[in-house]
Parts: sequence; C-alpha cells; structure tokens
Amino acid sequence: MLAAIKRYPHTVRLLLLTTFTLTVARALTLPYLVVYLADNFQLPISQIGLLIGGALIIASLLSLYGGHLVDTLRNHTLVSASTLLFALAFVGAIASRSALLFFLCLVLINLALAVVDIAAKAGFCALLPVAERAEVFAIKYTLSNVGYAAGPLLGVAMLELNDHMPFIASAALGLAMCLAYWRLGERSLQASADKPAAGFAQVALGLARDRRLVCFTLGGVLSAVVFGQFTAYLSQYLVVTRSPAEAARLVGYLVTTNAVTVIALQYLIGRRISRQRLMPWLLTGMGLFIAGLLGFALAGSVLAWCLAMLVFTLGEIIVIPAEYMFIDLIAPEHLRGVYYGAQNLSNLGAALGPVMVGFALVQLWPGAIFYLLVLSVVLAGVFYWLGTRRG
Repeated sequence: MLAAIKRYPHTVRLLLLTTFTLTVARALTLPYLVVYLADNFQLPISQIGLLIGGALIIASLLSLYGGHLVDTLRNHTLVSASTLLFALAFVGAIASRSALLFFLCLVLINLALAVVDIAAKAGFCALLPVAERAEVFAIKYTLSNVGYAAGPLLGVAMLELNDHMPFIASAALGLAMCLAYWRLGERSLQASADKPAAGFAQVALGLARDRRLVCFTLGGVLSAVVFGQFTAYLSQYLVVTRSPAEAARLVGYLVTTNAVTVIALQYLIGRRISRQRLMPWLLTGMGLFIAGLLGFALAGSVLAWCLAMLVFTLGEIIVIPAEYMFIDLIAPEHLRGVYYGAQNLSNLGAALGPVMVGFALVQLWPGAIFYLLVLSVVLAGVFYWLGTRRG
C-alpha cells in the first residue's frame, strides 16, 4: 500500500492525508461525546441519541448540495474552506452553552467532513486513470478505518489531561490541515474541466430522473442499515440478552475483530474490485453480510461471535469500495461531486439501523433483529441489481 501511495501524484497523496487527518480528528471525540453531552447539558440518553443521529442525518442531506459545490468550485478553495469550517465548528462546540448550539456545531463538523470526503473522491477520479481508482478507494477506506481505530484511543488518553482536550486537538488538526492544504494544494484542480451551467435545483431534478442512481442510492441506504452502525445495534441486542459487563466485553472483542480485519484485508481485496464485474462483487458482499448476520443469530460463544464478525466484515470490505466504483461508472464527468453527494445519503440508513433494532427488540423476540437485517440486505441486493441493469 505504501508503494502505491508513493507513486501517486502529489495532490492525490495530499487528499489522502487530508481525509485521514480529519477522520482522526473526528474520532478523537467519539468515546466521550455521549458523556460530554450528559455532563454539560444534563440531557437524557434518548435526547442524546436524537441529537447525535439528527446531526448526522441533516449533514447527510446537506452534503448533496456540498457535492454540487465540488462540481462548481475549485478543489483548493472548497477543501481549504471546509477544513477551516471543521476547525471552527470544534471551537464552537467547546464554547457552546446550549445543546442547540452544540447540535449546530455537530452538523457543521459532519458536513465539513462529508464535503472533504466528496471532494477527495472527485479529485481521485480527475487525477487518476480508471484502472487505478479501485486501488485508491481501497487505500482511502483503509486509512479511514485506521483513523477510527486510533482516534478513540488517543481521545481517551487526552481526557486524562483535560475534559476539553479532545475537542481542542480536533480543532488544531483541522486548522493545521487547512493551512497545509492552502499552502500545498493544487490550485487548478477541479472535479470537471467544464463547469455545469445548471443550478442546484435543476441538477437535483436530473439526479431524481437517473434510475440507476436512485436504485443504487436506495440499495446503499438499505445496506447501511446493516453495516453503518453495527456496533450500536449489536450493543442493544447484547444488553438485552446478557449482563452489562458481558455485553461490554463482547462488544470490545467484536470492534477489535472488525478493525483488525478491515486494516489487514481492505487494501488486498478492495484493489481487485473491477468495474467490469461489479454485480458479482456486490452479490458476494451481500452474501457475506447474510452469513455474518445468521452467525450472530446462532452464536453461542465468544469465538463464534468473532468468526461471524470476521465474515460480516469481509462483506463490508467488498461493498463499500464497490459502491464507490459504481458511482464512478455512472457519474457524468461534470457531476461527479453531486453524484458522490447522493451516495452519501446512505448515512440515512446508518441512522435508521439502531432505531429499527430498538423497535424490534421491544415488539419482537431479540433474535428477530438479525432476520430483519437479513431482509434489509436482500432488498439492498435487489436495488443494486436494478441499478446495475442498463436501459
């Protein structure tokens, strides 16, 4: 992987570094966010979940317009402005004295991260030939998982120094990346050589008429229900079926299994996904999701749970880069940003997953959640299949 990164153009390496740095900065606050909201604003757990999930949903919807900005503004201007907004939003979060202001800052943090992510994907497509894009998408996703694995550990260590230290460090990383990109970024880079003449409303109507994009977006939402926040719904299930101590210990094992599997295998598998055989790859990923979910439903030991998580993670490793490749395949050159913004709507599924599971745990027996999630995977596969059909 390092050899591949070294041979990329300077701007590609800088985009990879920017997305990785912001991912680490975002992950620094993850372990403490719920506790911080409870301590500083005296919010109940239900309202905290609504605040965090609502911020992600609003940012995902706004990122569609962010994708339009990627298509209309220079990459250098947009990435520099977004990283600065990211840093200022963390400063605002520290200074917030009301839950509403903190919520708005959280929306801006998620939105800035989404816009930089979209700009990076569009930049890769503008800078690299088709044959090299699967590899760079795999590298980007691997680095993101490294960031989400390392960030919380660093955040917990910072909490020993000061309650606000993770937020301060996140703001500092965002500001440092803003200055670095402003100084070193390619000022002439744009997702498309030709600026789209159409306004956002006209572009959005065009997206709604693209049957393949609509089908693939729906498939992405349904699959994100399954993998978007799997730790949340597995925790919900385990808390209901086991003691709190046992549930916490098992979730730790599962998170570690997922992280190690992604970091070890993502690049090796992701770089082999080709545009010519996207549907077979997607069907394989869907099958692995189903096998992993059925493994969770039947698991009776820690080893069985970890093996099921390994299989489940292999599905994640395949599906996410394949989704990137599909958008790259169908997006017009001058609309890559807004198409990747539409793909970002899959976060709606990630927010829906824990809500659906919580409802099922109350209304049905605990194991039913895995069969509902299998149904979601099957429906996602149907929409993927419709999306990959021509005509």
